[in-house]
Amino acid sequence: MAKGLLVTYALWAVGGPAGLHHLYLGRDSHALLWMLTLGGGGLGWLWEFWKLPSFVAQANRLQGQRQSSVARTPPLSFIRFVAQVIVGIYFGLVALISLSFMANFYIVGLPLAVGLGVLLVAAVGNQTSDFKNTLGAAFLTSPIFYGRPIAILPISLAASITAQKHRRYKTSVGSETLSIRLYRLGLAYLAFTGPLVYSTFCNTVATLSYVAETLGSFLSWFSFFPLLGRVIESVFLLPYRIWRLLVGHHGFSNDSFHEWEKLYEFVSSFQDEKRQLAYQVLSLSEGATNEEIHRRYRELVKIWHPDHNRHQTEEAQRHFLEIQAAYEALSQLRKPKRSWR
Repeated sequence: MAKGLLVTYALWAVGGPAGLHHLYLGRDSHALLWMLTLGGGGLGWLWEFWKLPSFVAQANRLQGQRQSSVARTPPLSFIRFVAQVIVGIYFGLVALISLSFMANFYIVGLPLAVGLGVLLVAAVGNQTSDFKNTLGAAFLTSPIFYGRPIAILPISLAASITAQKHRRYKTSVGSETLSIRLYRLGLAYLAFTGPLVYSTFCNTVATLSYVAETLGSFLSWFSFFPLLGRVIESVFLLPYRIWRLLVGHHGFSNDSFHEWEKLYEFVSSFQDEKRQLAYQVLSLSEGATNEEIHRRYRELVKIWHPDHNRHQTEEAQRHFLEIQAAYEALSQLRKPKRSWR
């Protein structure tokens, strides 16, 4: 049955950020991408307004005859490459927030999440890429930056370059029922959102803290490029602005915008506050070297170890945990800088 342009525009207007029009056109990978990113943060959904006629024409053409010539290589697309990098980083950040408690997360969980994000973008439309090579590039890059949140960026770049190198047209496939397609999309959606929802509801405080820490690390990547940092800030504000427009509020009240700015400032300054508190716990100045931090940590651990303070076990336990937390915080906060250098 031929796909109608009018129906496509109606679905785009009603449920575009959820990918309903892509589901109607049989573009399941694109539909899943829109479900997980809310229409590419709204920008992709708006940009598609001019692309819908070509999407409908492509769906009707492939419905009549599936593409049989798979030897040709699709043209290189800079937009697709940038989208692969961004979605790979997005998948990596979500994995950091929800799955970082796993053993060997930086070896298995992080490259798998980033690679799947890159492959999802690679499979949009009538194109795809090599699954093994793309994931292989992600897994080979991961150990180089082991234990560092900044690993998301090089892993995504390596996987995206590999996916572009092995890009190809999709092979002929038989038609599937809507129920099977919805079942597959539902499983993929749950696999992405399930761990994040579990982490949010079962460990809310730790999840919120790690969200702020992860976003703080992400924003610190752009500290050397003020203009790019302002662009990233605008991207963070974009979903809020779209939501205010959709609910019917014209303009922004000073109070609402101020609350959003406070959240952004908290995320930006989270790392600095955490570092200052850690230095206070270890009684060190902010200019302390790694050797001084490690030496001071060993001294305080010997002093406040519960086995050495039988007469004040509770106080020793409290100090011991604070010292460990401060040392781990300084170690984590310094790792991105070492990897960048």
